[in-house]
Amino acid sequence: MIGGMLQSGIINPRVLDLIARIRHTNTLVIADWAFPYWPEIETVDISLTRGVPTVLQVLDLLTPNFKIGRIWQAEEFLGKNPQETVNEFARSFGQIPLTREPHADFKKRVPGAIGLIRTGDTTAYGNIILESV
Repeated sequence: MIGGMLQSGIINPRVLDLIARIRHTNTLVIADWAFPYWPEIETVDISLTRGVPTVLQVLDLLTPNFKIGRIWQAEEFLGKNPQETVNEFARSFGQIPLTREPHADFKKRVPGAIGLIRTGDTTAYGNIILESV
């Protein structure tokens, strides 16, 4: 190990600070580049450019250390994306229970989250809400 700095996994200090505050049944939003700003919750914006990073890149980095009990996603995701994209999300979700609901209902869940990580993702309706176990 070189010095005391993190060498792998999530190294963004604001993201680490946010996820460290999540407790049992709290939720975290991982959103795309165009997702609205929500003044009620903390937003950590890690978007670099359109497409970088993606929602799934963030999810895949969170999964080893974040016990996820449920994922919510807008049902419109299925009709707006090619099967290849749907399959990529399904691979990242694995066996975690998934609830798809109308986008309007999905957005009603956002203000109750501990925080929101904004990515550069451009996937239509690719936003997700994670609930900790």
